[in-house]
Amino acid sequence: MKETTILFDLDGTLIDSTEAILESFDAAYAAFGESAPEEEAIKALIGYPLDLMFSSMGVAKERVNGYVDAYKRHYRMISREKTVLLPGAREAVEEAATFARLGVVTTKTARYSRELLEHMGLMHRFDVLIGREDVTHPKPHPEPIHLALERMSSSKEACWMVGDTLLDIDAALAAGVKPVAVSCGYGEASSLADRCKMVFPDAQSAVAAIGHNQKLALRAPGLQ
Repeated sequence: MKETTILFDLDGTLIDSTEAILESFDAAYAAFGESAPEEEAIKALIGYPLDLMFSSMGVAKERVNGYVDAYKRHYRMISREKTVLLPGAREAVEEAATFARLGVVTTKTARYSRELLEHMGLMHRFDVLIGREDVTHPKPHPEPIHLALERMSSSKEACWMVGDTLLDIDAALAAGVKPVAVSCGYGEASSLADRCKMVFPDAQSAVAAIGHNQKLALRAPGLQ
């Protein structure tokens, strides 16, 4: 059995669903006769759970669930059409699968995430997918990573978490796994570099670095 585990975030790490997300926010606000906030304000919050995104943009607590439901209704209709793999993402997953067991840890709904990855022909590469509904505390809390490792019967010492925001990095650090940041998504490269020693332009280069590190570790045990 492969000893190494690599956990991937989705949005901004493997997939680009910005168009679908923004359109679904428009639909959610329109359902209540309102206009959505500016696109940049929405994009700055991508990675957080939907309920927190809506509340952070001023939706009253008692109305948040209605907005989330409206968002999800629209998102499910358009997500496949308006979501694409990021450049190098397929190659990253395929390469990672040659030397590691793989999982997904996302704040997206697990059901929709699984449907997207099946549509893209990649779901079979992942042993586990942890979504928002699977945990009480989403990233940056370590619970989603702990749950993924538990379901995979994997060791945190041999686990890497690849993500594009500080939510991913902070969750990895809190869970005691190795964080790897990618700058192709929604996080600022400078902020990621402040919290993470390993920052790469995309998932493909991140996986290549992890593979190189693992080869070094095999030659000199303890070097990681």
